Amino acid sequence: MEKETEIVRTENGSPFRFLMERKPPVRIRKMDMMKSQLRKNCTCSMRRMKKSVMDFFPVLRWLPKYNCKEYIWGDVMSGLVIGIILVPQAIAYSLLAGLKPIYSLYTSFFANIIYFLMGTSRHVSVGIFSLLSLMVGQVVDRELLLAGFDLNDDPQEATYSRGHLNVTVYNVTLGSVSTECGKECYAIGVATALTFLAGVYQVLMGLFRLGFVSMYLSEPVLDGFATGASVTILTAQVKYLIGIKIPRAQGYGILITTWVNIFRNIAQANLCDVITSTICIAVLVTAKELGDRYKHRLKVPLPTELVVIVVATLVSHYGRLNEVYASSVSGAIPTGFIPPRVPDVSLMQRVAVDALPLAIVGFAFTISLSEMFAKKYAYTVRANQEMFAIGFCNIIPAFFHCFATSAALAKSLVKSSTGCQTQVSSIISAVVVLLVLLFFAPLFYNLQKCILACIIIVSLRGALRKFKDVPRRYRLDKIDALVWCVTMLASALISTEMGLLVGVVFSMLCIVGRTQVPHAALLGRIANTVFYEDDGEYKNLLTIPKVKIFRFEAPLYYANKDFFLKCLHRRTGLDPAVEIAKRKKAKRKGQRSLEKGPGQGEQTPWLVPKHNDLQAIVIDCSAILFVDTAGVSTLKDTHKDHQELQITVLLACCNPSVIDSLERGGYLGSENKDMHELLFHSIHSAIQFVREKEILANVSVV
Repeated sequence: MEKETEIVRTENGSPFRFLMERKPPVRIRKMDMMKSQLRKNCTCSMRRMKKSVMDFFPVLRWLPKYNCKEYIWGDVMSGLVIGIILVPQAIAYSLLAGLKPIYSLYTSFFANIIYFLMGTSRHVSVGIFSLLSLMVGQVVDRELLLAGFDLNDDPQEATYSRGHLNVTVYNVTLGSVSTECGKECYAIGVATALTFLAGVYQVLMGLFRLGFVSMYLSEPVLDGFATGASVTILTAQVKYLIGIKIPRAQGYGILITTWVNIFRNIAQANLCDVITSTICIAVLVTAKELGDRYKHRLKVPLPTELVVIVVATLVSHYGRLNEVYASSVSGAIPTGFIPPRVPDVSLMQRVAVDALPLAIVGFAFTISLSEMFAKKYAYTVRANQEMFAIGFCNIIPAFFHCFATSAALAKSLVKSSTGCQTQVSSIISAVVVLLVLLFFAPLFYNLQKCILACIIIVSLRGALRKFKDVPRRYRLDKIDALVWCVTMLASALISTEMGLLVGVVFSMLCIVGRTQVPHAALLGRIANTVFYEDDGEYKNLLTIPKVKIFRFEAPLYYANKDFFLKCLHRRTGLDPAVEIAKRKKAKRKGQRSLEKGPGQGEQTPWLVPKHNDLQAIVIDCSAILFVDTAGVSTLKDTHKDHQELQITVLLACCNPSVIDSLERGGYLGSENKDMHELLFHSIHSAIQFVREKEILANVSVV
């Protein structure tokens, strides 16, 4: 067991000695650890089984303790408000997913019930999310195109009447039954297969404890991704706003292609849709702004979307806007439920890769929102259970003709602001959606698509306002602002999935870049203290004679070892290799001058440059988190090169992991015999060691 003794001198010069003793490392055999984990996880008992069931269904823990008098009013009110908001948003977001509105209503209904049973957050609202709807719609459009369907067809056909289906028919195996499937049938088949796989990925992430993946989706990446996707969503809705029919763009660069097609066909704009969209956006934006300004006075948010939809539907119906002005409408929305069906396995093979970013985005937004509300209202959530909850919110509804869901920020904020206390509010919201599914859905037949597009665009206000935050981001952190811009541009100009990948990779490269080119500085002593700071940042610091104190603020590893040496040489003003070469060259010249004559030999000492004023370099390792093999070799070479110039290199403030790396790398000599002369627990103790060594050297000379 190693013992290290430190001597620190106080201001009056009296020494203070203390003993540092490292604890012996605790070594646990991997086999014993595995046996312990298996014994812990595989032991079966009634108590453990009950705990597992209650952990998997958190509702069993909190529902029996539900305080009806205190919670019921807030939950009912927030549930009704969210249910009223869900209906128009679900119908609107069906445009993004390229599916019929009935499937969006199914999704909202089942997601609320499942999260009520399995979720651990009290305030998160799970359901249709615009970004996921867009990602689903892009995959659906691609697969429809590959299957030979015409994407420009206006799917007004009835869902279950074969005579109203598009002419194109595709043979597809749904579950165990081989049948002929029309465009709408094939589209929902693709969406359910994609959703099922995304849910499976999320559950597997929960089983293998892969929730840490969400840590790589930093706030700038998520915000940039959301803003870039919002620009894409806005672009996709413009054709509905002005009532033109253009081909749906596929592949990369959808944003540019869509705008080019819009300007080419702008002359075909439907005047009725343009006027309706203008009025609708003006009403929605005005109502939203007033609601935001006076939200402290309003106990319940204004159901503006529902009012607009009801009024617009009545105007469209009695004004016969579809027959007279050819305005595109939502069409028939059937009531009731379709029999469940197993997602198509053959389609899963085609969308397996697309389901991965869908799963990551879904659980990242869900976990981040859950933790945000848990912190705000002082309770805890289990991230791993949230992954299970959102995974089963995708797996189970996939059998009932639903598509991908996650937590949504806007609805969650509304839910918390309207007095929500528990997830009982989700059941109330599901009841509202159920009533629409059973009775009121056909009433939306004459609802114009431009109204739905207006609702979608106005709901993007929060994400689009992020553009105003760019200057503030730049002032706070230039790297974060750059990550946001790169992610946003990639999501908008390339594709949403590629934008997310580009953002994550670029963010990680920025982190690597920060460690490759970190800050390095020389330190000076703070007067009348034993503390040292950056002399480039603070005034009135005292320099230590004949000693340079160097700080490197990053891990020392293979990627930045050359930068470490470059900074060290530049800051200390001494490159050992160059200095040794100069001395050898001067020595050779001196020898030649001696051979020529005694008169010239007197000039020899002047030809040999010496750094007599530099006796030691102290490297402050407090900011060096770890040192790899290349880093240890760099330190060894640095110590050796300076030793040839009779300059001592000392390391101070090393953490235990760095010390262990130095021991394994042989930096401290055989059996670590030089540890007490090379490593110090503080910069000041290293300076004291240099001074004592200098005093002893002077005494020995005398």
